[in-house]
Amino acid sequence: MTCNLASPRARWRKTNPMAAHDRLPPDLRAWAAGAALPWSTTSLLRIWQRALRDTGCPKQAIARLTQAEAKTLLRDAAVVWGPAYPADDLTGPHL
Repeated sequence: MTCNLASPRARWRKTNPMAAHDRLPPDLRAWAAGAALPWSTTSLLRIWQRALRDTGCPKQAIARLTQAEAKTLLRDAAVVWGPAYPADDLTGPHL
């Protein structure tokens, strides 16, 4: 049974995603556990390291992650539910 092992995707992944997650700094891991989006460790580390380089403060780095997530959710909401969301949701007949 070599079907899964022969797939290009299986050969492409060289690292263990769980091990990569476990290597994240504790503050970053804690933030990721409560995140609204399924962030990759690569994306998290990129934002985290850039924020630490710019500010030098882990709390401000967490704030930047929260801001990036909010921006992504806002952008995705407009694509999924339309550009007027959530304003049009407040005027619906269900209220």
